[in-house]
Amino acid sequence: MSRFNGNPWAVLFALCLGFFMILLDTTIVTIAVPAISDGLHASLDDILWIQSGYVLVYAVLLITAGRLGDMVGGKRIYLIGLVVFVLASAACGVARNPDQLIAARLVQGVGGALLTPQTLAIINRIFPPERRGAAFGVWGAVAGVAAIAGPTLGGLLITYASWEWIFYLNVPIGIVGFLLALLVVPNITEHRQHRLDILGTALITVALFLVTYGLIEGENYHWGQVWHFVSIPLIIALGVALVIVFLITQYFEKNEPLVPFTILRDRNYSLMNFVAMAMSFGMMGLFLPITIYLQSVLGLSAFDAGLTIAPMSLVSLVVAPFAGRLADKIGGKYILFVGLLLFAAGMALILDQSTVDSSRWTFLPGLLISGLGMGCIFAPMTTVAMRNIPAALSGAASGVFNTTRQLGAVVGSAAVGALLQAQLSGKLAASAQAHADKIPPQFREQFVAGFSRSSGGLDVGRTQTEVKPPPGMPQQAVEQLKQIAADTFHVGYVNAMRPTLILPIGVLVLAALSCLFIKRRKRSREAAVPAGSPAAAEPAE
Repeated sequence: MSRFNGNPWAVLFALCLGFFMILLDTTIVTIAVPAISDGLHASLDDILWIQSGYVLVYAVLLITAGRLGDMVGGKRIYLIGLVVFVLASAACGVARNPDQLIAARLVQGVGGALLTPQTLAIINRIFPPERRGAAFGVWGAVAGVAAIAGPTLGGLLITYASWEWIFYLNVPIGIVGFLLALLVVPNITEHRQHRLDILGTALITVALFLVTYGLIEGENYHWGQVWHFVSIPLIIALGVALVIVFLITQYFEKNEPLVPFTILRDRNYSLMNFVAMAMSFGMMGLFLPITIYLQSVLGLSAFDAGLTIAPMSLVSLVVAPFAGRLADKIGGKYILFVGLLLFAAGMALILDQSTVDSSRWTFLPGLLISGLGMGCIFAPMTTVAMRNIPAALSGAASGVFNTTRQLGAVVGSAAVGALLQAQLSGKLAASAQAHADKIPPQFREQFVAGFSRSSGGLDVGRTQTEVKPPPGMPQQAVEQLKQIAADTFHVGYVNAMRPTLILPIGVLVLAALSCLFIKRRKRSREAAVPAGSPAAAEPAE
């Protein structure tokens, strides 16, 4: 392998610029949905694909893209991915109908998938073991902030510019990132020929497409039939079956498998894949209901809702580099354990304080605790995962790691969305019954029936206006009905959100407990290593 003698921190900055842009795009579009819908006259189905098409392609191609980086060099694939992503972003901005935007978003997913695995692989190669924790701390801070900053930045751009600018913003950032990467990122490759596992690539691509498609579209089809005998459960089951076939073929592939089983045999790497999936599950599962709550119940604008969550990302940004350096010294096991518990505890506090009368400042203590926890997660998680991975397999390991993280986000969003919808069905109806005595008797049945029907989807911001006043109702009574309908929705949504959020919080606690099984080096072995030797610099995990 080629040696790197340059400044690794300059390389890290260049890589994080592109990585931030990619991760930001997974969250920033959500806040722009109403504006995009109005601007392009997009239907609900169009909106679902505008949001989900990017994630679908991105998740499906990550493993293959990671292996391509091992084959032809991470820098080359990174630069290609950056160019594809920037051009697709420009195409998104100039789209004039939903089909054009969906197509451009799919191409964006290709660029993002090519770029993302190379960041971890290159960092793992250019930093020595004793400094990777600090490097992954910066990488982790970028990952944490990008996941939360999307709504804030998106709300700002939509409020003071237009929805197109959430995509145009990527163009100057991408150009600067490309030039920096071209100048400072090394082209480190193995001095031997690699080949691509065609069968493995085909199997995992189709398998991940089916699983991801089923999870994303499940709610749209009410988890039932899609076409003739083809159903969402069948699509997901077929995808899982193909994943099993893929793993079997990889086990018996003796040449160069797409996913070498040597990386999966490492207990810490396998555990961190679970933690990464659980963390993404928890983040997406928690932020979806809370973002709706801030806007639809508390009445905050998109920009104000983003600013409300911003303290979490700011604390995470400050804490993550320190957590990374601390992981270099004492190992990541207990830092991860405490970080995941703090993140879960902060979210539990937010859940406890969520009422129809809460203010945005009510949640500040919970957000600060969650931000502290999040800052302690990404860097140690990545350090523990990648420490024992051979340099030649860094791309493959990074691809698998990012794929499990992305699938966790998809599963979390789908599971919590389905649970929230199920809770709304009962809670909105119960809230309508409780408020019905404020409605004139002749209108009560229609009022309750309207809310019972309105819980059929997650576009909950519209449910406050879907109860139509009966013909002939006096104007004063109409205004009163609208206020009662809003109160009904607020109480019903909060009562539905509370039990829903228990699921992602529970997943985070389970991930924390799994960290107790991280394998640590024995102290006797550490003591036997002479001080100052390279091995002595490597901390216990």
